[in-house]
Amino acid sequence: MGTEIEQDRFRSDAWPEFSERLRNETEHLKELYKNEKCSRNAYVGGFEIEGWLVDEKMRPAPRNEEFLRRLHDDMASMELAKFNFELNNTPRPLCADAFGQFAAEMHHTCKTANETAENMRLRALSIGILPTLKPSDFCLENMSGLKRYRALNEQVLKERGGRPVELDIAGKNERLTMRHDSVMLEAAATSFQIHTQVPFESAHHYYNAAILASAASVAVSANSPFLFGKTLWHETRIPLFEQSVDTGEGLQRVSFGSGFAKESILECFDENVDAYDILLPILFDAEPEAFAHLRLHNGTIWRWNRPLIGFDEDGTPHFRIEHRVMPSGPTLVDMLANAAFYYGLAASLAPQCAQNRYPADFSAARSNFYAACRDGLDARIEWNDRKEKIRDLVLNTLLPLAREGLESMKIDEKDIERNLGIVETRVAKGQNGAVWQLAYVEKFGKDMQKMTEAYWHHQRIGEPVHTWSVR
Repeated sequence: MGTEIEQDRFRSDAWPEFSERLRNETEHLKELYKNEKCSRNAYVGGFEIEGWLVDEKMRPAPRNEEFLRRLHDDMASMELAKFNFELNNTPRPLCADAFGQFAAEMHHTCKTANETAENMRLRALSIGILPTLKPSDFCLENMSGLKRYRALNEQVLKERGGRPVELDIAGKNERLTMRHDSVMLEAAATSFQIHTQVPFESAHHYYNAAILASAASVAVSANSPFLFGKTLWHETRIPLFEQSVDTGEGLQRVSFGSGFAKESILECFDENVDAYDILLPILFDAEPEAFAHLRLHNGTIWRWNRPLIGFDEDGTPHFRIEHRVMPSGPTLVDMLANAAFYYGLAASLAPQCAQNRYPADFSAARSNFYAACRDGLDARIEWNDRKEKIRDLVLNTLLPLAREGLESMKIDEKDIERNLGIVETRVAKGQNGAVWQLAYVEKFGKDMQKMTEAYWHHQRIGEPVHTWSVR
């Protein structure tokens, strides 16, 4: 949820001052954009893997500070809860052997993380929602010791007028309703987040492509069917995160967005200023071109496809699109395949968006997304004025598009074959992480500890989820 801040208490005059600086920086960004002084470098990729620390009973272990100290990796960081952590990779141009380099680096990182956890008599686990969770795990004592998290919690509850956070998630046969006194419930959801740096003049087309790709992304990767013992959505992470940091504003802090970008990606940043209250009015001693206030404010708005501002090595500002819809796990092999599928699909859809050829309007794209979150690979969605099963759409239409996109980026053929082959077989067999978990529970009942142990053993072996047996 972002970088650390220096303070968690704010003077009343901090809000108007922050607002003025935020608007000045947004106007400065517009000037740079208008004068073509933003980066044209394209297709640089990277990702974040959020994970869990669990004990021998597969219950959350709130020891991330010790874990990160022992891991000693500058690319690793805390998450909201003490039992979560985040691993990052080195961003690379999306061409040639990028996926081979991603795999080598992240295999090393994950191996080191696993060994570090085991030396603490713990286990590191990648899964969208840990099935063994209990509501009592989400107490403030388990919040990571960063001022940012305390401040966000206080400000979200202030925006809600002190009203508790409310969850209401209905599955096919079960429903979860509860109230909670903090934003800690967000920590029940861990993600595999994919970043893509894109040329400034076409960033809005890529943003729209990411929106269109979201239903397929979440359907092939779904891995979060349980929360607090209830069988809910195939990707329960989505409604959980949306509801757990809901401030009660007009536009939700976590959402699918309000529409496609029409003329430029700057429309999203204008919306950030106009439609969202400031939560963290930290005043930085920085020039407008550092975009310190803009970046902080943007970091408190979590669209499932989120535009970000960063900088090239020479200091030129660039745009990235953060694709947040995929859950963590089941294996690194699966996540790399998911990334390849998304990168390729978005690269194919972006030129179509530039030509105003949308296979779904925004309303349909949003409906497709939530249908895929609820029903996974069994969802029926609208595409090119037809309703069809998302499994068929992926196999017959979207995987060929993803291949074309990866080929246009000149990704090595062997990496295209391997990664898209994993997605194709997974979809053809109909077994992603959510389906495997549901099948296990159907066969053995809701013994979440045993199911999570079986999941962890499969994850350690590292074979893709479509090969996992239920036994």
